[in-house]
Order: sequence, then structure tokens, then C-alpha cells
Amino acid sequence: MISTSLSTNLGIRVPIVQAPMAGGPSSQELVAACCAAGALGGFGFAYTQPADMEKQAAWVRERTQAPFVINLFTSAQPGEVKDQRAALDAVAHFYSELGLGAPQPVQPPFAPDLNAQLDAIERIRPRAVTSHLADLPADRLRKFRSLGMLVGGAATTIAEAKHLESLGADFIIAQGGEAGGHRGTWLRDPYDAMTGTLALTRLVVRAVRIPVIAAGGIMDGAGIAAVLALGAQAAQMGTAFIPCPESGASQVHKDALLAAKEDDTRITEKFSGKPARGLVNRFMREMADKPQLPFPAQNAVTGKLRAASAKAGKADCVALWSGQAAPLARRMRAAELIRTLEQETIAALRTSAALVKE
Repeated sequence: MISTSLSTNLGIRVPIVQAPMAGGPSSQELVAACCAAGALGGFGFAYTQPADMEKQAAWVRERTQAPFVINLFTSAQPGEVKDQRAALDAVAHFYSELGLGAPQPVQPPFAPDLNAQLDAIERIRPRAVTSHLADLPADRLRKFRSLGMLVGGAATTIAEAKHLESLGADFIIAQGGEAGGHRGTWLRDPYDAMTGTLALTRLVVRAVRIPVIAAGGIMDGAGIAAVLALGAQAAQMGTAFIPCPESGASQVHKDALLAAKEDDTRITEKFSGKPARGLVNRFMREMADKPQLPFPAQNAVTGKLRAASAKAGKADCVALWSGQAAPLARRMRAAELIRTLEQETIAALRTSAALVKE
């Protein structure tokens, strides 16, 4: 059995966090399966309306009383976005190919109301709440903690980690440059905050006094053992869980991950308007130098494309979010994967200990 002070505080059997992946992969089925297997299941509710947040949380609690985490994108939303024509023209041929007609201008709101989502969290009361792309409002952070929730946030730099600690966060998620999906950077240019997971984990562990969860490119027990050795108290893993049958990711996404080779990922802003790492596909290549709208308006522009491409079984326009270690992905049910990760971690730690000679 592997245990840390943070895993004990979270109420989980193994120090593994199923990354909250917004947009579909973190289905209620995946969250429930991970929770029941002893890990911390994670809801990525960035694009989810409050009523559905409560509905999905209730669904999981009908099946397990194990703890889970809810994650939100807490960055400011833009108002009306003008001059959309160039960005719409850039994707028009993809729309036409998929039989969607001409793309239409998008209007705010581009995401659910953050305050309403935060209100829903107060009603749901998960074991933990985490923020991405920004910090949580200080009053909300204090309220969540007063209700018995642990509060964490993603940091890609030391400055972000220290800021979260100064607000009273209970833990930091150190997200390295290898991570799939959206970069969590919010205090500097994301392209200047690409420190790798191993280096960032060790730096953050030394810089703050609260527990650290390592995230980015961790796919097996050897990776978990490595970040634990660096001082992390848990590993957050997203790409590893996408191929699971319980995952809500599209089949083309799952198949692409299982067929991925090294160096197949790139960072793109073209799907959402924010830098995010995924497997290279036709959309990423053809849109590389094309205009885009700001986040999350661009996400609204490409939403229909992504859904239609996935439905058609074509990976061309699907956001194939993936960390750099995608070739290590395995097709397993979530519970089996968690058992395997636990066994691999114990074996790696024992091997490391056996190398030490008196």
C-alpha cells in the first residue's frame, strides 16, 4: 500500500488523481470507476452548466461514497468579440466538408456563469475543488475550506505556486510542459512557462510548504514513483485514463492515443484560443498560421466541427488532447488501470530501494 499525508487527507487509498478533463473525457462513469477503485476521480466542469454539475455529482454518489474533485476554469471571460469574419473564414472549408453549412458568428456567454458554478460547488461539497487558468476568488476559497473542502490550483511556475499558497490553498498541482490539454499558466506567457514535470515538481516542492501533486506526462507506476521521490504527494494523470471504456472521449480520440508515436504531440491555440497540447492532426496543421478568436470564443467556433468530426469517425477536426507520453497509453478498464499503476509503483519503489547498498 502507498500512502502520503495528502492521500490520507483526501480520503483515497492510492495517491493517484484522475485528471479533471473538461469537454467530455471525465464522464460520470469514469469518475465513479476511479473513485471506487481508490483513486481521486475528477470532474472537469469548465463547460458544464450548474444543474448538470449537480446531476452528475449525484449520479456518482449513488454508486460510491468515495471522494472526488471538481475542477473549473476560473479565468475571466471576454465580452462581445468583434471582427470574427477572418476566423470564421479560416474554418469554413472544414464546416463545408462535414456538411455543417457556413460557420456563424458566436456570441457571449461562451461558458457557464462562473459564480453560478461556484454556488453549485457549495451545494455539491466535493472533497476537493481545483482551479485552472487562474486562481479562485479569495472569498470563495475561504468559504469552500470552511465547508470542509480541500482547495488546490494548477501552477506552471513558482510564482503561481507561491501565489496559490499565499491565498490559503491546501495543495498545488504542478503541471509540467509535457501535460496534455490546456496549459494552466496564468501569471505569464504560457510559452515562457514550459518547465518539465520533473524539474517543476522538485522546484515547487522546495518553494512551498503545502503538498504538491505532480501532473504532466505521467503514464505508469515508474512515473508515479519518480514524482513521489521528488517530493510530490500524489500524481495527477489524464491521458492515461482517456482510452478507458468508461471515458467519455470519442472513439477516434481513444484510437489515436493508442496508435500514437513519440513526438506526435504539439501545442495549439486553434481549437480553443488557449495553448493546449494534443496529437497533431489535419486541423492543427492547416490552421497553424490562420487567424483565431480569443479563448473561449474560438472554442465555440470549433465546437460543432469537433463533434461532427468525431461522429463521422474522422480524427481530422477532433481536439486529440494528449500528454507527451501518449505511446505509453493502455486500453484497460479504469479499476484495472489503477490496480496496475499501484503494483507498478510499488515495484518501482522497491527496485529503487534495492539499489541502495550499505
